[in-house]
Amino acid sequence: MKLRRSGRLVDMTHYLLQHPQGLVPLSFFADRYGSAKSSISEDLGIIKQTFEQQGIGTLVTVPGAAGGVRYIPYVSHEEASAYLEELCEMIAKPERLLPGGYLYMTDILGNPKVLNKVGKMFATAFSHKKVDVVMTMATKGIPLAHAVASFLNVPVVIVRRDSRVTEGSTVSINYVSGSSKRIQTMVLAKRSLETGSNVLIIDDFMKAGGTVSGMVNLLAEFQANVAGIGILVESENIEERLVDDYVSLAKLEKVSERDRQIEVQQGNYLQHVKENITIN
Repeated sequence: MKLRRSGRLVDMTHYLLQHPQGLVPLSFFADRYGSAKSSISEDLGIIKQTFEQQGIGTLVTVPGAAGGVRYIPYVSHEEASAYLEELCEMIAKPERLLPGGYLYMTDILGNPKVLNKVGKMFATAFSHKKVDVVMTMATKGIPLAHAVASFLNVPVVIVRRDSRVTEGSTVSINYVSGSSKRIQTMVLAKRSLETGSNVLIIDDFMKAGGTVSGMVNLLAEFQANVAGIGILVESENIEERLVDDYVSLAKLEKVSERDRQIEVQQGNYLQHVKENITIN
C-alpha cells in the first residue's frame, strides 16, 4: 500500500507496538509501503526519537543482511516511581483486609490498566535478560504473567497443583510451603517447556518464597534456566526467605486485622532498574 509519510508513521508505529521485541527487517516496511529503505530509515528515526521522549520505549537497529529494527518497551524512572506510589496506595486500602490477615487482590489482578502498566514495568526490569518463556503458578498469577509476556513477546507456561488429562504427560515435584511448612505438589506438562529455555518466573504474592523456590526446582528438572523472578507484592518481616534474587513492585510491611491497617512500601524495583537497566 502506498501511503504518505504521515500515514506510514502511524502504521509503522502501530505495527511496532503490536510486535515488541520482534526483529523487523527494513525490507518488510519498504515492501509494505512501496518506499525506499532510506525513507523507511528516516521514518524509524522519527519514531525512535518520539518513543524515547514520551517514555514509550526505544528502537534498536540490528545491522547486516539479517538485521532490522526491534521495539524495546520500557517505563521511565519517573513514570515507574509515580505508578508505584499509586499501586501502594491501592493495596493499602483497609477494605482489602480479609479474615486471617489475607488481602483481597482480585480486582487489581483483573484490571487491564493495572496489568498493562505492571506488565510493562516487569518487561523493563528484565529487558537486559534473554527470556524465552514466562512461568507462573495457577491461578492468580496467570493474568499477570500474560501481561508481562505480551511486552516480552514470549509464551506463558502455567504450573498447576495437579495434572490434567488435556496436558498429556507431566513432571511433578514436591515442595515445602515457606509460610505454612506444608508439603505440596506442583505439576508442569512435559511438552510445555524445552530443555535449555530461559524462564522468567512471575508471581502475584510472596511470603517466604516456598512456591517460587518450588518453581526454580521444577525448572531444574527440565534443565531450564532462571532468567529472573518478578513479584507483584512481597511480604516483609519473614524470618527465613527461601528466595533472594527477585524484583518486587510493592512490599507489605504490616497488616493489622484488629486496627484495620495495612502498611505498604515500594519494593526493590527502582533500585534494580537503576543498577541493571540503561534507559535513555
